[in-house]
Amino acid sequence: MFGSIYRMTPKPGQEANIAAHFRRWEKERRPEVGGAVGGYLFRPKGTTTELIGVAVFDSESSYRRNADDPAQNVWYRDLRQMLEADPEWNDGDVLVAL
Repeated sequence: MFGSIYRMTPKPGQEANIAAHFRRWEKERRPEVGGAVGGYLFRPKGTTTELIGVAVFDSESSYRRNADDPAQNVWYRDLRQMLEADPEWNDGDVLVAL
């Protein structure tokens, strides 16, 4: 498996909209995206200024296919409008999944 852990800083008042945007991805994009295993969106305890996301795919090729999909780019651009800056992406191989 392959995926990304990413940090994001929402613009003020955008956290609920970001969560809804991720729920729409699950409902609308996931059925179209081959290889999506799971995703999570966290608000670390003790902060109101950061979100952490996790996206997992069955392979790096599935991950890259999604990343290169023009529909994913549209989804990302909509997300980016709700963020203070670009997310900090950390891509890599999943060594253990429980």
